Amino acid sequence: MATETIKLWRPVGPEELELIRETGMRAFPPRLPEQPIFYPVTTEEYAVKIARDWNVRASGSGFVTQFEVEKAYLDGYEIQDAGGKAHQEYWIPAEEIDAFNASIVGKIEVVRSFPE
Repeated sequence: MATETIKLWRPVGPEELELIRETGMRAFPPRLPEQPIFYPVTTEEYAVKIARDWNVRASGSGFVTQFEVEKAYLDGYEIQDAGGKAHQEYWIPAEEIDAFNASIVGKIEVVRSFPE
């Protein structure tokens, strides 16, 4: 029986993308001390907005990653509303990033980049 998954997106800057590449596109890096929460988002549109409007301004480029996570893992978390139905995300505590990464099925893909 196939594992049921949920597709998520994560906007990242160039430094985080390089760290993801170092894992063979299989994991997100540990959070920095000032990043107590890991925020994967529920729609590509929301991830595009963040990558284009925030990551580009902060670092000159932004990328949208897409990946599948085991539904059974995500069932332990509620979807958080970060400013309307179009802005929903999961809040994964930084200390749980290893468990989150272990629940990723397949590889993390870059699906959009900015500036294009």
